[in-house]
Amino acid sequence: MRVRLRTRLRYWFDGTMDRGTPALIGWLGLASVALIAVVTILVVLLTNEDAELNDGWIGVAWMSLLRTLDPGTMGGDTGNPVFLGLMLTVTVGGIFIVSALIGVLTTGLETRIEQLRKGRSQLVERGHTIILGWSEQVFTVIGELVKANQSARRSCVVILADRDKVGMEDQIRMRVPDTGHTRVICRSGNPLKRADLELVSPQTAKSIMVLPPQGEDADIDVIKVLLLLNNRPWTGARPHIVAAVQDSENLAAARLAAGESALVIDADDITVRMVVQSHRQAGLSTVCTDLLDFAGNEIYFRPEPALAGSTYGEALGAYELGVPIGVHKADGPVLVNPPQDTSIAAGDSMIVVAEDDLLIRLAADRPPIIEEVITTAPERKPVPDRTLLIGWNARAAKIIALLDRLAPPGSAVDVAAPRRPVYAVEMPRQNLVVGFKPCEPTSRRSLESLDLGSYQHIVVLSNDGVDPDRADNRTLVTLLHLRDIEVRLGDPYSIVTEMNDDNNREVAQVTKADDFIVSSKLICLMLTQLAENRNLYAVFADLFDPAGSEIYLKPASDYVLPGVEANFATVIESARRRGEVAIGYRRAGHSDEPPAYGVTLNPPKGAPLVLDDGDHVIVVAED
Repeated sequence: MRVRLRTRLRYWFDGTMDRGTPALIGWLGLASVALIAVVTILVVLLTNEDAELNDGWIGVAWMSLLRTLDPGTMGGDTGNPVFLGLMLTVTVGGIFIVSALIGVLTTGLETRIEQLRKGRSQLVERGHTIILGWSEQVFTVIGELVKANQSARRSCVVILADRDKVGMEDQIRMRVPDTGHTRVICRSGNPLKRADLELVSPQTAKSIMVLPPQGEDADIDVIKVLLLLNNRPWTGARPHIVAAVQDSENLAAARLAAGESALVIDADDITVRMVVQSHRQAGLSTVCTDLLDFAGNEIYFRPEPALAGSTYGEALGAYELGVPIGVHKADGPVLVNPPQDTSIAAGDSMIVVAEDDLLIRLAADRPPIIEEVITTAPERKPVPDRTLLIGWNARAAKIIALLDRLAPPGSAVDVAAPRRPVYAVEMPRQNLVVGFKPCEPTSRRSLESLDLGSYQHIVVLSNDGVDPDRADNRTLVTLLHLRDIEVRLGDPYSIVTEMNDDNNREVAQVTKADDFIVSSKLICLMLTQLAENRNLYAVFADLFDPAGSEIYLKPASDYVLPGVEANFATVIESARRRGEVAIGYRRAGHSDEPPAYGVTLNPPKGAPLVLDDGDHVIVVAED
């Protein structure tokens, strides 16, 4: 069937109208030109005298244009009725055309502003940090990046999340009001879509962080994003890509999806290790938080040509500001707390704990070592102990398995939960005897029936079957009961607990628990550190691995005489003789006082220091 010409023209016209504001403006312009042309021709043909009085064709066309744009211009016209009628026609036509043009411009401008508010415009930045995804921890990451970039002249953090751009910006301004020299830019888009990823210019970014989202499919989303980034055609060097998975079973798949250039950490495994290590070393999470955030002390890689030719043991006392904990060899390996006779070659870098890389410097004159206060640690045979695990979650079985690896033979772990976890309790263990006691963690009567005085350690696990805030509320009630029972019993046990929100940790200080593990915050702090320096991955892998050198809090009396004035240089020397690195200390009398909870890292080497019974020295050691 043949299509009529009118139908074709109508179809073509509709197609041009679909092209938006520019097409509409173009049609209105053509309508204006047509109206002016028709009126000019009619004036010249019908009112020749009036046309000659107004300079002919050009003059009449100019008059028509002015009347089209400004209706008031016609007020001074004179001439015969035909001329005035034509001028009135062009004026009335101009009113409709200009009115339509104003409406089109207004609509187009509103549409453009709305698009900008949606955050769909292409980013043009270089050297920026990209955060993919949105969760409660995004504010922690932004705050840490702001601190990390304080010395930079200008820096940029870009967030891509499937949320409203204005809503994200409002929340960031409320939770992170001072961003200093760092600009925070939000883009609305789905990180799981390639086209949306390109909005934030990944090619020119310095680093990319994939935040684990909330929900059951969190790891699946992280793996999909890593696949998209790995398969993206990159020109030149790739930015640093760091991510975390919540379930250890997904770690292999995530690393395969990410490729060799990206770093993927196991959040579940790190949380388990922190709980197990902290249950014997109260204050460990505070030390790790200090090392991982940018507000206190961090770990830096520092080239020291002046130390070339010396040994690692000699370098331990060589710094006025900063404490070395290892060596990064020029040929690649990262050695954390290596043997004391490890040589430092030209091109090697020292791994140093310091407040800022600008504050690291070698000592011109080393502080004196006070030999008479140095002590020898007594030999302590491993003694079996009893641990109570209150509550149950997805990490509990892994915690018991790791405790079985590290606990002295004959130790016991009792699980106190509303329901019996049959598989985890009845599974045979090498060093542990695992039992079960029915308990409702928020019930005072139920807790008192557990004979709490017979345990040396209590671990309170967060309930991952309810909302995180509600789980923290239940944990707070349990801690209050435990602390009150402990006071009545005479302080027989230590308490380590999991928390979901760091704000709830501050509220929980009234319970005076020995340690709080806020796993989500620790993971985000670690991701931020890795985004700034990927070489730290090898250091963290060693520090959080029980097979390598770890962070310990050991009795201060093992290093210096309690109650006798010394200095921290003496503590470092005492630790060096044991093959350890002293990086700070913790005072028992301030263990429940935020924000440091008694922990001091990288103290002045020569300042007077008195450590009492109950205080601890923080060391990096193999055991």
